[in-house]
Amino acid sequence: MTVLVLDFGSQVTQLIARRVREAGVYCEIVPYNKADEALAKKPRAIILSGGPASVTESDTPRAPQRVFEMGVPVLGICYGEMTMSAQLGGRVEAGHSREFGRADIHVQRPSRLLEGLAESGSEPVWMSHGDKIVAIPEGFSVVATSESSPFAVIADEARRFYGVQFHPEVAHTPRGATILSNFVRGIAGIEPEWNMHAFRAAMVEKIRKQVGKAKVICGLSGGVDSSVAAVLIHEAIGDQLTCIFVDTGLMRAGEADEVVTLFRDHYNIPLIHAEAADLFLGRLKGVSDPEQKRKIIGAAFIDVFDKESHKVGGAEFLAQGTLYPDVIESISATGGPSVTIKSHHNVGGLPAYMKMKLVEPLRELFKDEVRALGRELGLPPAFVGRHPFPGPGLAIRIPGEITEEKLEILRKADVIYLDEIRKAGLYDQIWQAFAVLLPVRTVGVMGDGRTYDHVCALRAVTSSDGMTADYYPFEHSFLGRVSTRIVNEVRGINRVVYDVTSKPPGTIEWE
Repeated sequence: MTVLVLDFGSQVTQLIARRVREAGVYCEIVPYNKADEALAKKPRAIILSGGPASVTESDTPRAPQRVFEMGVPVLGICYGEMTMSAQLGGRVEAGHSREFGRADIHVQRPSRLLEGLAESGSEPVWMSHGDKIVAIPEGFSVVATSESSPFAVIADEARRFYGVQFHPEVAHTPRGATILSNFVRGIAGIEPEWNMHAFRAAMVEKIRKQVGKAKVICGLSGGVDSSVAAVLIHEAIGDQLTCIFVDTGLMRAGEADEVVTLFRDHYNIPLIHAEAADLFLGRLKGVSDPEQKRKIIGAAFIDVFDKESHKVGGAEFLAQGTLYPDVIESISATGGPSVTIKSHHNVGGLPAYMKMKLVEPLRELFKDEVRALGRELGLPPAFVGRHPFPGPGLAIRIPGEITEEKLEILRKADVIYLDEIRKAGLYDQIWQAFAVLLPVRTVGVMGDGRTYDHVCALRAVTSSDGMTADYYPFEHSFLGRVSTRIVNEVRGINRVVYDVTSKPPGTIEWE
């Protein structure tokens, strides 16, 4: 292991890993209370994440004391800085002025941690804390302060222990990536040897070791994630892999044919095309609750696999394209402190009766890393660059009950929207764009007649990782053009609106 990130429950812990990987250094994230095995691998540097707890309360998370006795560099971020200070003899108190959002730190003295940043003056950062360090441990000195944090950056250069009160991993700290790179490359002295080429080779060996000579079935959803996972696994084990494409009836226009053609004809990967639209739509009939829809789709997906796996005969493993954002939004990384946002259909394991083990080669990757891996594997650029598409498909883009009529209306609107985005040369500037069919009907006038039809919402966001996002600022002329086409060409829609909500407070998808 190269760098170990101990997770104390922050919603953005995965971004620490992302920034470290961007510096070309491999790292793993492990819950603070399950660190023994990871520490035994002798990491070359350790990062303590932020978290929602308070060091001032009893029974809140602490780093294993061994962390500070291994002789390796340690960086504490926010809560991580506070628990490091408290555990090494400093003092943390509650009830002081809180800092949330943008702040400026003022550099007081040089430090290898801040190399390349302002040697004096101020540096913009992103704070999110309520407690306050009031005394630092012996051996530490103040590197930078902020208006409310006299110990915004602290360092014990001799032991290579560092603490920052802000979050260098988020985009709102403009030069936070430099700080993390300074820590893992400059201070820890780790060479930048981790990239998608290295990941590909390592994961191929890991898959071979995990699977042995057993058979694997891979669930293809039609999206980039499961497709990249399938190609990677096929490279590792060849015809031991059979892909099962479950055609849920919830796909975008033409998507099922594209997936079948790509895998059967281009990659020559064994593929079962399970046409199950009637099953999914039947189970979703009358269901409006978004969480219930997700669970129904996930359960139906597994049922189809259970049935189709018998055709393969003796498959022991199920492969999925689960990603890091899926995991963090579905379950706390520590098993408690962070908050579940929504469930994901491909996270959480399988029912015991299936008696299958999971292969999830992308579970530690972010979306842009998956795309980079897809390019490394030689997938068509247009396919790799496609916008993310959720596992539950169009079902979560139709708030309320799902019907075949609504699906057809939404497909037609979505095709027009994406067509106009491509014509405008904007597709690659946008992280994700899609149409939503709302459970609202409004009065309209078409010709001399009255209409009472659906409202279509358009959504487009920019993002680097899917963890946070902002709406894309289309010109009004573009939105007007899309609206005119949808209303004129799609029977059943008479009004179009545009969603300008960021994430947070919203999510990217509507359900």
